[in-house]
Amino acid sequence: MGFKNLISSKKILSLLAVFMLLGTSMLFAQGTESAGATASPAADAVKDNGLATAGYYILLFLIVCFVIGIVGKILRVFDLTQQIQGKEPINWNNVMGICCLIFLIAGGYAAYWEFKVHGAMILPDAASEHGVKIDEMFWTTTVLTMIVFVITQILLFTFLFRYRYNAKRRGHFLPHNNTIEKVWTIAPAIVLTILVIFGFFTWQKITDNVDAKGEPASINIDITGHQFAWELRYPGKDARLGATNYKLVTGINKLGINFKDKYSYDDLQADTMVIPVRKSIRLNIHAQDVIHSVYMPHFRVQLNAVPGLPTFFKFKPTITTAEMRIKLNKPNFEYEILCNKICGGQHYNMKKIVRVVTEAEYQGWIAQQKPYLTDKVKKSLNFAAEKKEVQPNRLALNN
Repeated sequence: MGFKNLISSKKILSLLAVFMLLGTSMLFAQGTESAGATASPAADAVKDNGLATAGYYILLFLIVCFVIGIVGKILRVFDLTQQIQGKEPINWNNVMGICCLIFLIAGGYAAYWEFKVHGAMILPDAASEHGVKIDEMFWTTTVLTMIVFVITQILLFTFLFRYRYNAKRRGHFLPHNNTIEKVWTIAPAIVLTILVIFGFFTWQKITDNVDAKGEPASINIDITGHQFAWELRYPGKDARLGATNYKLVTGINKLGINFKDKYSYDDLQADTMVIPVRKSIRLNIHAQDVIHSVYMPHFRVQLNAVPGLPTFFKFKPTITTAEMRIKLNKPNFEYEILCNKICGGQHYNMKKIVRVVTEAEYQGWIAQQKPYLTDKVKKSLNFAAEKKEVQPNRLALNN
């Protein structure tokens, strides 16, 4: 029996060698092809690299599976040989128990590595008023769940090792125990209740600031997403934004601003979002084609931009760009608006710089911005002619 298993193991080894040779030749061929095709487009290169990487990991997975199978066969042959010779076979219960301890240690180290490496990639301190509360809620949830995770995993794998099968020990069966039922029902209920209550009050404080019940925003800014850019519109001296209508969108009037609305005459266009520190900012969010998502990670702001469904988000920045540069020791640091929905092939282009400045700096910047109602727009819309027609009518009505 042992000899037959040994022959079978040799067959598996031979098959594994063939797979390894085949995989090596495939990877070598792909590498040679990629090296030879230096004039190919970048997109083709990325595609080839992606296929090569996927093929590499699939091959690696198959090799690992075969190695595990071979090790199992070898151990099985050894076990049968021990039985034939009248010796003690492998105690698989002890083997599995030790494997559980190894898995616990390896898993614990993996969790530690995850926190140490990826934990360093989290965002810096929140730069908005409500962002601080969101971070508090996040860390409270993380700490409580991690305590439960560590305790349960240690108990799980320690019990698997401690109470592995032993022929000399009898098992005790507990079909029902009220104390145990109460513990594993009440304990999670208490933890979840703490999280829910804490989250509820934190979210209530956040929404008091961001929804319509909060204080009126100091500045209203329209942000409109389309493939593949963000468009910004600021109010002028009247501090009010004019109406828009998607039916009015043209190559010149890209936001569909209704210039029959007098509040739209002084609306300003901007390439960079500049906002004053410690002032309430309301973002009026629009989309013209597909779903986008306004994402400002440092301010903990994210909200979908849905075509036909205007939404808004209010926040109050607390750290200027200059202060954040000093804090991070990055002289070229800039806040950003990103799109957090994969909206098409050039989704990565949907970026806009956000600059938080003092009130004086903001007033100086806003005074230099140009209105949407340029001479070119006026000419295309026959704005001057329409205005002349309206004025006599008004005089006639007054007479």
